[in-house]
Amino acid sequence: MQKTGEFTGRSPKDKFIVEDALTKNSVWWDNTGKMSKDSFNILLNDMLAEMDGEKIFHQQLQAGADLEKSYNVDVFSPSAWHSLFIQNLLIVPTADRLNGFEGNISIVHLPEYKADPARHGCKTETCIALDLSRNIVLVCGSEYAGEIKKSVFSLFNFHAPASDILPMHCSANVGKQGDSALFFGLSGTGKTTLSSTPDRALVGDDEHGWSKEGIFNLEGGCYAKAINLTFEAEPEIFEAAKFPGAVMENVVINAETGEPDYEDSSLTENTRIAYPLSAIPNKIESGVASTPKNVVLLTADAFGVLPPIARLTREQAIYYFLSGYTAKVAGTERGVVEPQATFSTCFGAPFMARFPSDYGDLLDKRLQESGAQCWLINTGWTGGAYGVGERMPLAKTRRILEAALAGELDNAEYRTDDVFGFEVPMEISGVDSAMLDPEKTWPDKAAYKKQAEELLGLFEENFKNLAKNENK
Repeated sequence: MQKTGEFTGRSPKDKFIVEDALTKNSVWWDNTGKMSKDSFNILLNDMLAEMDGEKIFHQQLQAGADLEKSYNVDVFSPSAWHSLFIQNLLIVPTADRLNGFEGNISIVHLPEYKADPARHGCKTETCIALDLSRNIVLVCGSEYAGEIKKSVFSLFNFHAPASDILPMHCSANVGKQGDSALFFGLSGTGKTTLSSTPDRALVGDDEHGWSKEGIFNLEGGCYAKAINLTFEAEPEIFEAAKFPGAVMENVVINAETGEPDYEDSSLTENTRIAYPLSAIPNKIESGVASTPKNVVLLTADAFGVLPPIARLTREQAIYYFLSGYTAKVAGTERGVVEPQATFSTCFGAPFMARFPSDYGDLLDKRLQESGAQCWLINTGWTGGAYGVGERMPLAKTRRILEAALAGELDNAEYRTDDVFGFEVPMEISGVDSAMLDPEKTWPDKAAYKKQAEELLGLFEENFKNLAKNENK
């Protein structure tokens, strides 16, 4: 088990992009910090000087399962376990590909090196800096391994749209009939859990590209949340954690049994396991799949007013994609004592370097080309808000998702939600019909209506702010 010290999650406020001719008018600067090229070069040279004479692990890896759309990635780090982590998370090239390997992305990783804000043009001793023109990434001052993987995703997110590829923070799997599905969602909404299932083969759990030819995984592994992990609820992930070389990050090990205690959150709620896709028995070996038939947007609504599933029009899907809604609950962050709405554009705002409309327009294009059906699935609360109601049972969410992906809901009877305007199925086999209508699960109907309208208002306010910030 590896501990990451002070940082048990990403540091989005310490992320910077070099402002130059390429990025000046194409980066959404409201969403990231600026760094001058001179400051970047000083930090780069200082980090290289720090590495001089040290034992450095050099990984030659591939990002992108589609060879025509992939990147060669050189990762340099003095940390053995971080090097193993990124080897698990990216794709290990074939011997033929390694022969004459020429990297077009370089990552310099010094977790214990402290940046100097006055000298390096950053805010703190932690710095994640990206030069998108030269495809160089610098990571220092944080031992949280996710910073390495997400820096690759950030680079991909910037460059992919220029090649007519939609970069996506989503998981993906394929059914027995060859039908692929995408699962967008923020942390804690069930993206990894719901895509890792025995009856559908996993393409990947976090980062993908969607071109006119189909979808492809950017990675070669999974970075799964481990808190409260059990074999009964998530057998594929539970077994993958035992795979040789799997990296446990901030998972507490029971001193007496030597076994991981997945319920122990004393270090962080954000415990993680990084393992290669080879640890998953049911997977798409190539990491490439056909154009999606279904697109699922996941949200954990702690206000308890969204139905467990809704069918979306293309326009509604773009709206909810750009909104990227979920809700934080009490205890997840300091100062959070009641549910708080969280909006993360495109379900991954910290990694989206371009303007939201760039990604929204590409999703719209892909949906029109494919005719994919879009769904909004609430994995949050039912019967009331957090503290009153209960979390949607995972077994019921799986049954609802299964019905949607299998086509059971294609000819179902729907009602139009009078607050949010989307369509909700009246019945699903194996699911209490009352659960499909959140208002019926609330003891106080007036309180439900009030809460639903308040959430609708938060959506509208967020969208207005999004449009205002993009048009600055």
